[in-house]
Parts: sequence; C-alpha cells; structure tokens
Amino acid sequence: MSLSGNLKTVSFPDILQLLATGKKTGLLEIRTASRQKEVAFRDGNIIHASSVNSAEDLLGQMLLNRGRLSKKDLDRAITLHKQTGRQLGTTLIDMGVFDKHEIAECLKQQIEEIVYNLFSWKEGEFLFHENAHPKSAPFLVELSTMSVIMEGTRRIDEWLEIQKVLPPDDVLLAISRSPRTNEEEFKISVDEFRLIGLINGERTLPDLINLSPMGEFVTCRAIYRLIVNHLIEAVGRREQKNQVEEDEEEAVLRIVFRLYNNAFYRIRTLFEEYLGEDNTTFATFAAQYRGNLLNFFPGVDPKSDLMPSFDKFLAAVQAIPAPIRFQTLFRDLDDALAEQLQFIFELLGVGAYRDGVTTVKGEISEPLATRRDLVKRYAIEENFNQAVKRSARVVKMVRG
Repeated sequence: MSLSGNLKTVSFPDILQLLATGKKTGLLEIRTASRQKEVAFRDGNIIHASSVNSAEDLLGQMLLNRGRLSKKDLDRAITLHKQTGRQLGTTLIDMGVFDKHEIAECLKQQIEEIVYNLFSWKEGEFLFHENAHPKSAPFLVELSTMSVIMEGTRRIDEWLEIQKVLPPDDVLLAISRSPRTNEEEFKISVDEFRLIGLINGERTLPDLINLSPMGEFVTCRAIYRLIVNHLIEAVGRREQKNQVEEDEEEAVLRIVFRLYNNAFYRIRTLFEEYLGEDNTTFATFAAQYRGNLLNFFPGVDPKSDLMPSFDKFLAAVQAIPAPIRFQTLFRDLDDALAEQLQFIFELLGVGAYRDGVTTVKGEISEPLATRRDLVKRYAIEENFNQAVKRSARVVKMVRG
C-alpha cells in the first residue's frame, strides 16, 4: 500500500482511519523541518510510537516529570544504559526500580501522548512504510486505532474550549480566597487535586505544566476546570527584570539551539544510514564533546538519553560571562559542526560528505526564518555558513 502526502491535504485522523480499516502493518513516518514522529501498526492497531529529536517524549524525562522516578535513579539508569547498551526501560527493570508491567504501562502512556499530539499537527509530510517495523521497541502495546481516533478528536474539540479560559503565560495563579461554591457542589477530580498542591500564587501556567505529574493536555484541562469552578484565580503577573534584553537573548539562543540541533541530528542519522545504528565509530568520535555545551544536542552523543533540553542549554550558556558569551558559544558550535562534516569525508568519502552538507543546509531554513532581524544582527547564518565553508576548504585541500 502506497500512502504518502502532506497533512495539509489529508488529516492525521483520516490516515489512521485508512490504516485501521485496511488492517495494515507497517510504520507511519510524519515529519516537518524540525520534528519527526513515527507510529507503528500491526493489523491496523497501534503498537508503538516514538519521537525523533524531542525531549518531552523521552521515557526517563516523562517518569521524572511525573514523580515516578528520582533524579538520582534516572542518572544511575542512564549511566548503566550507556555502559551496557540496553534500553532505558529494561535498565530500570534490571535495577529493580520498576517491574515489567509498570514499564509497559508507562510506555503505553508515553505512546498515547505522542499519538494524541499528532492530532494538532496541521502540516507535515507523511509516508507509510508497509510491513516495516520500529527500529528500537523492546516493549510493544496494542491500542485500538478507532478508539484513539475518537479520543484524539474529542481532545481537539475540548482543547478549543480550554484555550478560551487559560490565562496568559505570565499570569500567577493561586487558590481562590473566596471560592464561589458551596460544600455540596465542591467536587474535584483526582487530576485537579494533584494540581492544587502545586498552585501557590508564585507559579504560572507554564510552570504548572512543567511540574505536573500529568501530560500537558490533562494538566491544562484540570486548570481549566479549577478556573471555571472559581477554585483558583489570577493574582498578578510575574515581574520581568530587564525583559527586553532577556527576551532578545533567549530568542537568539532558541534560534541557535534549533539550528544546530537540526544539523547535528542530520549528521548523526547520516552515519546511521551508511554504517547502521549499531556502529560505534561515530559514538567514539562524538565522545570528545561530552562535558560541554554540546551535551545538549542528540547528534553529539547518539547513545545518550539526555536528549535536547533548551532550558538546560539556556542555563549553561548564561553561565558563560556575558562579554564573551556569544563568541564562546559560536566558536564551540561551529568547531563541532566543521569537525563532524570533515569526519564524514574522512570516514565515508566525498559523496557522503556532499550528502551531509546538502542535508544540513536543508535543515536550516525554518530556524533562520523565525526572526530574520535577530539572525542578521547576531550573524547566526553567517557563522553557520562559515563552519560549512571551513569544512569544504579542508576537504578541498585533502583532495588536492
């Protein structure tokens, strides 16, 4: 079965409907310039889903955010995972932190969140690979695709109403001082009860989403219900110190993060395409970058579960003294990019090198289009292109 196109013309629910009614087995790949997700099917039912290059869908991060796993146990599991090469879920079972049933249930929740997120995508290229299987899926589930369609559609409809009530991102939320409800009407769900303990007058909606043990949709729905039932209220806005300067710096760093994140990831996948996922050559080469800013990019350490985290990247960059902050950042990133492109040539030859440059250049248009004024003022595109040109000069010199 040949199924491909763009979500602009065929919606995600329609694709699911086709695969479910046709009882298809295979792998559905959906991608934009900066995001990629894969959903696996068996006989029309969903058995697995994964995100490429996305932090929020990582098992370890999900368990940590939801209070199911301590930071200490996660760090230990990641260390063992790197040493043994076993999947993180399997490592957590080996450690005795979870049993197999608990991990399977956590993965089921993770897969559901990934799939439901796709209902909000309005564009993106999709391709169904019939009879293909997920590359790394030690635990499979079985979700009724028709049930997923019904729930996903319901969530989209509900989300439209929720968005009308949710406050702006800088509004502080607190428990209402005079709740307009009587004791007989006072009924809250388990989700709402979990959130009330996090609401203290000093946190905003984004803060609560990050701290919540539930997914974003469930958290926002609970906040919506607490607001409409007058159980929580806005108590002011968060003060913004040096807002203009801080906003501009953060905006620049977001562009830089997405730009190089895309580039490093494409280099990593190029090596996997040529050498296979299990090769250790690139991992050995990439080990030299561990311990610095490049830790926050997945292409740098393909065996790491520490997938990209902008907040961690931002904190690390802002720890650099302000007078040399951007100079140091661009130097480190451009050195790494040039060295990785050169390594493609040294190991795989000029053909693969040209493929790498073409692929990397194809990934930069969306991040650079975000704020052209900042891209120009901070010479982001110029720095990036200089790194590519530097690798080209080395390749030209070696080839004579």
